[in-house]
Amino acid sequence: MLWKVLLGTASAVAMMGVSAPAYAGNSQALLKRLHDKGILSDAEYNELLKDEAEAPAPAAAPVVAGDTAKFVRATDSGIGLQVGPATIKFSGSVNGFYVYDGAAKPGANTSVTGGIASVGGNTSAVRNGLLPGFLKVDATTTQNGWDVGAHFGMYPGINSAAWGALGANNGGQPTALATAGIDFRETYLTIGRKGFGELKIGRAIGLYGSEAILNDITLLSSGPTGGNAAPANTTLGRIGSGYIYTDFQPQMTYTTPSMSGLQASVGVFQPLNSLTAGAQNNSSPGFQGKVTYDGAFDAVKLHLWVSGITQEHKFVAGGSYTGQGLDVGARTTYGPLTLVGTYYTAKGLGTTVLNLFDTDAAGKPRSSEGYYVQAALTQGKFTIAGSYGASYLNHTDAADRAANPTLVRVNSSAVGQLRYGLNSWVTLIGEYINSNAKAHNGNSATSDAVALGGILFF
Repeated sequence: MLWKVLLGTASAVAMMGVSAPAYAGNSQALLKRLHDKGILSDAEYNELLKDEAEAPAPAAAPVVAGDTAKFVRATDSGIGLQVGPATIKFSGSVNGFYVYDGAAKPGANTSVTGGIASVGGNTSAVRNGLLPGFLKVDATTTQNGWDVGAHFGMYPGINSAAWGALGANNGGQPTALATAGIDFRETYLTIGRKGFGELKIGRAIGLYGSEAILNDITLLSSGPTGGNAAPANTTLGRIGSGYIYTDFQPQMTYTTPSMSGLQASVGVFQPLNSLTAGAQNNSSPGFQGKVTYDGAFDAVKLHLWVSGITQEHKFVAGGSYTGQGLDVGARTTYGPLTLVGTYYTAKGLGTTVLNLFDTDAAGKPRSSEGYYVQAALTQGKFTIAGSYGASYLNHTDAADRAANPTLVRVNSSAVGQLRYGLNSWVTLIGEYINSNAKAHNGNSATSDAVALGGILFF
């Protein structure tokens, strides 16, 4: 009979020392529920209650000895779990912005090769900001005294991608039945221990220029759109109007332990080919390094950095040049006020992203430089922030000027931003962006954009 089966199940659960579901917390409650539903008659109900009262109490559940290393439990902080000797943690971000871009009208005087200002019709988009979304998975453990870890970072955008040579970083494809792109930026292992530092092997963020973008307020928002009619995975942010994008690159990098706030990193990197010069076959790797310092002086907190890069480029047709750069900067915090300033100088690196317009047609390296300044004031949940920056690119000689008159001379942008911290996960953001591009021959373009949206981190 059904009531006997149910009663037997409840008794078995109780004997095992396991809590039954809420609707059957004990046998008496189950009997009453069956009686109320008419499954048990009054006589059956009273008889079973009597038997239940006379039955001996179940024995306590035995403690089972076992290997605690096989237990699964939550981590003390963050979102994750401990599985035996390993800790697995998850972190991520999702963002989206409505962006209206007021572009410059196209004309003979607005053509700027490499300019960041939008030219064409006014456009609207619902898109990612400078960050796409991301999901990071980190598995770490300690083995034979060494802290080791495997790290994976997937960066999917919300917009559909037009696939090509740059993968998910190509222009967008705003049509039905298209799909978003996943930029698998991070795959690396770490090995370290106290007093040794850490060795990183795999694909991760570069060293040169990394502090410039990580301290940039547009990292949380939009900044210059980089094209709004067919949005790709990301906007430009301040990339190209204040610093050269560090990128995520294959590398083997060693980082020292922190010594009174001073820390250094040096790495061997996959050599990159030029995006605009002739075909290359590079026999030597690239090298990058970074030194940071963190200190506090009374109520003032200070973060300083300097980073460098060098790589030899060899043309298949013969000849070579060396791309090299230096980046310095500082962030200081005093109470609710944070100030940031950074400057870079380079030769043979180009502008905006590594090795874009880095040489002339003869293979001679072009020089470039740039900077940005930034301030942010936080009161309660509100932050008001602003920044201005510019990137400059020079011709190599008169022949280069004659052959490339519309090459960008300077890209600049001004950003005003208001943030509201809704809670520990979500920040709402409104932003105004003014972008300017000027060519060596005097051509220029200006565009203005407004972005409204939010970003979530967990």
